[in-house]
Amino acid sequence: MPLPDPEALLARLVEAMRPDVAPSCVLVGIHSGGVWVARRLHAALGMEAALGTLDANFYRDDFGRRGLKPSVQPTELPFEVADADVVLVDDVLFTGRTIRAALNVLFDYGRPRRVRLAALVDRGGRELPMAADWIGGRVEVPDDRMVVVEQDAAGRLALSLTERDGVA
Repeated sequence: MPLPDPEALLARLVEAMRPDVAPSCVLVGIHSGGVWVARRLHAALGMEAALGTLDANFYRDDFGRRGLKPSVQPTELPFEVADADVVLVDDVLFTGRTIRAALNVLFDYGRPRRVRLAALVDRGGRELPMAADWIGGRVEVPDDRMVVVEQDAAGRLALSLTERDGVA
């Protein structure tokens, strides 16, 4: 099953967001793929505030089953979260559990005025009632597969499929 070109998905995401996202909004990418997408969106949309990043691993409700990922990154929010218009950015929207965890992290830093969600890919399969405000595209993937976003040294994105480990 061929996956769509992630650069085309990113271009569609930028165009979908452009009318609704003011330069004064703050972008927060979820480690790691969401940060890569957020960096590209930040530049393309001409955002004024510095880019924020967060790692939601410790906040996941399945932390006990998944364990600690070896690539835990620091959360960096170089702006006031309280009363901010936040756009949370993820690479692949799947069960909704990462988004729930990311919201918990975000609210530990303050109460935003509004939080919206952008995702490069929506693969369906929600376990929690989460929906993106903007997506680059939808893909249909068998339940036993995961969509993985990778970034090369030049910053170009690539999509691949891997076997799912049973925990989303």
